[in-house]
Amino acid sequence: MNNKALVVIDLQNDITKNYKEIIGTTNQAIDWAVASHMDIVYIQHNNLSAGTRTFKPGTRGAGFVPELKIVSDHIFVKTKSNALTSEEFAAFIRAHNITEFFIAGADATACVKSTCYNMTKAGYTVHALPDCITSYDKKKLPEMMEYYASKGCTVDRLSEVM
Repeated sequence: MNNKALVVIDLQNDITKNYKEIIGTTNQAIDWAVASHMDIVYIQHNNLSAGTRTFKPGTRGAGFVPELKIVSDHIFVKTKSNALTSEEFAAFIRAHNITEFFIAGADATACVKSTCYNMTKAGYTVHALPDCITSYDKKKLPEMMEYYASKGCTVDRLSEVM
């Protein structure tokens, strides 16, 4: 059993127009993960705050972007930045004995940041894939990759880990 997973975080219609710059590489990562017999996990953010206009459960905005390859039914909903706060996702990790993660998605300064930080803090091996991660503020991407590395993540382009 492979103890690795590709985790695609919040590539949803409400996230950011910048996802179009990473969707091709993210889909390549999905193909690579399938070929490598990894679990492919999709994390979907739902905003439960009163009066929210984005990521409302059941809306088009909360749905995954249409270009994203969905190759598994391992879709987990979170309501906080850290994907590990999804009890279903945490249970899936335990049930599949996953200890190593490759991270793709959005937003580098929020949910990807919180998930990477909390995964390394929990003792997992985490690989942030910078060519598969975007942000509302793309100018912050280099700073975020440095942050991930400072917290124990490896930061390698997809071509470097394939």
